[in-house]
Amino acid sequence: MNALSRARHSFRLAVGIDRGGTWLRLLALDHGRTVARVRARVSTIPDLTNFLTRLWRRRGWRRAQVAALVLASRGVWTAAERRAAARPLRGLALRVTALSDAQAGLLGALGDDPRPGLLLIAGTGSIVLGRVAGHWVRAGGLGPLLGDEGSAFWIGRAWLRRTHPQGHPGLRAIAVAPDAVGRIAARAPAVLARARRGDRHAGHIVAEAQSDLAALAVAVARRLGARAGVQASWSGGVIGDAVFRAGVARAMRRAGVRVRWRPPARSTVQAAARLAADLARGGR
Repeated sequence: MNALSRARHSFRLAVGIDRGGTWLRLLALDHGRTVARVRARVSTIPDLTNFLTRLWRRRGWRRAQVAALVLASRGVWTAAERRAAARPLRGLALRVTALSDAQAGLLGALGDDPRPGLLLIAGTGSIVLGRVAGHWVRAGGLGPLLGDEGSAFWIGRAWLRRTHPQGHPGLRAIAVAPDAVGRIAARAPAVLARARRGDRHAGHIVAEAQSDLAALAVAVARRLGARAGVQASWSGGVIGDAVFRAGVARAMRRAGVRVRWRPPARSTVQAAARLAADLARGGR
C-alpha cells in the first residue's frame, strides 16, 4: 500500500452528532456503513469535548481517522454560534462544522425537495423551521424562558401549575433541581395520555399547546409564501404523537393553512452523519 492509499484508508470515518434538549445521539459511518451508535442523556454530559474525547479513546479513533464531524445542536443558529460550537471539537476530526439541530432535522426529514417545507420540532423544547429555495425561516426556539410553545416542557409546566397550588413543596424541589427543565418535560407523556382518556384539564392544556405550536407553523408558512398549504414533517416526542399532530393540523387549518404531513425520511443524527460524509468527500 503506497502513502496515498494509506492516507485515503485512514481518512474514513464520518461522524454526525445530534445534541438536543434531552438526548445526545451519535452516528459514525465508514464509507456509508454504520460502525457506531451512541445515545446518552445531555444532563450527564457537562462537557461535550471531554465526553467525545473519552469516546474516541475507547473506540481507538484518532483524529487522522475521522475525516469529518458534524454537530447538529440545539442553541446554534448564527455564524458566530456555529463557529463557537465547532471550535472545541477540532482536535477530534480533520474537518468539523456545526449547525442548528433544526436545520439538520429539516434536511433529514424533507431532503432536497425544493418546494416550501416545514419542520415542526416539539420535544423537550420547540421550534418551527421552514425552507424554500435555500432560504431559511424560523419561529420559536427561544428556550424555556421566552418560548418552547407546545413543547414537553410547556405541557409539563402547565400541568404542574394546574395541579399544584402555589406554595406546594414539590414545586420548589423541581424548580431548583439541576435538571429542572428535563424533569418538567418528562411529565408531558402522562398529560397527553390523560387527555386521550378524556381528562378535561389535560385536554385543555394539550389543545392550547397544539394551538400555540400551530401558530408558529402558520407564521413560518406565510413567510415562505405558502399561504394555502404546505408540506411538513416532524421531530420530537410530543409532535411524534399522531393524536397531538392531528390537533396541530386542525389548528393550522382553522388559521387558513393546510398541512400535508410527510414522515421524516431520516432522523436528525442520520442527517448530520450524511452531512459529515459529504464534508469528508470535500463538500461544504
